[in-house]
Amino acid sequence: MFKYTKHFLKKLESLFEELGYVVRYEKGNFQSGYCLVENRKIAVINKFFDTEARIQVLLEILAALAPDSAALGEKSARLLQDIRNNAVSTENDEEEEQPSN
Repeated sequence: MFKYTKHFLKKLESLFEELGYVVRYEKGNFQSGYCLVENRKIAVINKFFDTEARIQVLLEILAALAPDSAALGEKSARLLQDIRNNAVSTENDEEEEQPSN
């Protein structure tokens, strides 16, 4: 599990930068807390979100993008792999907790 700190938020922002996306924090009336402008590679996130909510939104966007780690630097590729591994293990943990009939 990742710690939702400002340092981790900066790592995610750097990852998006390497993917060619601009992350902006602005006031908006978004249903999901963010807006993704696909053709311009801009992610606009509600500026009133705290650090944890910002990280959760960036992780949600990252899952929707499904980027290829081959085009990333070594550190960013490792971060992306760690994020993917954590998401998979969390999903498996949830499946195991449910009783089978």
